Amino acid sequence: MTESMIKVGDKAPGFTLKTQEGKEVSLSDFEGKKPVILIFYPGDMTPGCTIQLCNIRDDWSKFEQSGAAVFGVNHADAESHSKFSGKYHFPFPLLIDTDKKVSKKYGAIKKLFSATVIKRTVVAIDKNGVIKFYRAGMPKDAEILKSISK
Repeated sequence: MTESMIKVGDKAPGFTLKTQEGKEVSLSDFEGKKPVILIFYPGDMTPGCTIQLCNIRDDWSKFEQSGAAVFGVNHADAESHSKFSGKYHFPFPLLIDTDKKVSKKYGAIKKLFSATVIKRTVVAIDKNGVIKFYRAGMPKDAEILKSISK
């Protein structure tokens, strides 16, 4: 998939998605203001995704100190995101990427048999819109935070 040729140092692809509350969020909203961390994850209420997002919740004070806007991203609908966020008390919004277009732009997609699924990927973007961190899997929160600290 050619979309996945994104790397640290690249200009982050723009996007506009809705949160589980229906609020529109665009990357351009943060340009010149604050860094953005996108956590692409395969599924709401799944074991690995729950661990990953709960780790960020548990380290929330550090993310707040960084000044970054943090978003979970996957293809589930608002109802699923609301249940997931409500159950685990996430202090950050979950973005709805129903058609997986944003996930594809960020190379956070993989083929699983005949299905296209979201690949666990963390992307940190500085306030100038440049990718400072790009890693598949579950990188440690400290690594993510270090990439955007000045």
